[in-house]
Amino acid sequence: MLQTYDPRNRDLIVNINGLLVHRDQARISPFDSAVQGGDAVWEGLRLYRGRIFRLDAHLARLAHSAKALAFTQIPPPGTITHEIRRTLEANRMYDGVHLRLTLTRGEKFTSGMDPRLNTLGPTLIVLAEHKAPVYAQSGLSLVTSSVRRFPPDCLDPKIHHNNLLQSILAKIEANVAGADDALMLDQRGFIAETNATHVFLVERGRVRTPRLVACPEGITRASVIELCREHGIAHEETDLTLTEAYRADEMFCTGTMGELAAVTKLDGRSIGDGQPGPATARLSALFRELTAREGTVVAAE
Repeated sequence: MLQTYDPRNRDLIVNINGLLVHRDQARISPFDSAVQGGDAVWEGLRLYRGRIFRLDAHLARLAHSAKALAFTQIPPPGTITHEIRRTLEANRMYDGVHLRLTLTRGEKFTSGMDPRLNTLGPTLIVLAEHKAPVYAQSGLSLVTSSVRRFPPDCLDPKIHHNNLLQSILAKIEANVAGADDALMLDQRGFIAETNATHVFLVERGRVRTPRLVACPEGITRASVIELCREHGIAHEETDLTLTEAYRADEMFCTGTMGELAAVTKLDGRSIGDGQPGPATARLSALFRELTAREGTVVAAE
């Protein structure tokens, strides 16, 4: 699975600290904390017909992550929402758009990792792209990575930070194996998530997903659990092993970038009958209905 270039994104306008510039002129300082040490937090958002789904939840997670990293300045939600609106207006965007928000600690007066060197900040980047959900609906193939997810006592996954080297190394393993993505375990050997998404299994009609031990708090993940609760679908959050994934009737992953996508192969084994299953299809339809009726208005057609 490799994202393809969308020519509509050739002349994107990017927002950096309120300055709207062409993508080719977009720059941040070499002294910025994101460059110096990956010292930043981020969110992925999706625009559906002028509305961003669960914007408040995303901005709350961004602020919580920045607070955990002891950022001394965190823009209020209203300020960030205003910059999102300006960016979408500048790009004349209304639907089928993915946004990435990045908030760094800001610029340092000299290179180094000490946050006391930061004298200018934070840096807020709003990047909006024309981008449909990136995963094929025919089913994904995964391989289990040798790279393990950190537990909370190493680097708490509830901090949605920009240090993505674990995910990148796992993705490299998936690429080499010819798979779409990599399944990652925690240090105890239980399933955590993929390199980019949360994971769900379906067994005898029961929807199961890993506990929030070595994976982040997911907005789409929480929405799926909410849909299960509202529609009487049996579900649980629990520790899951690879064996349970191999024998599952269905498997799917969730995330803002790709919404819900079936997984039909793991480590060379077919999941269920090797086709997207009925529970995945039902939850996908329910999620589409949810995103069609919910959201914060940020753009006009």
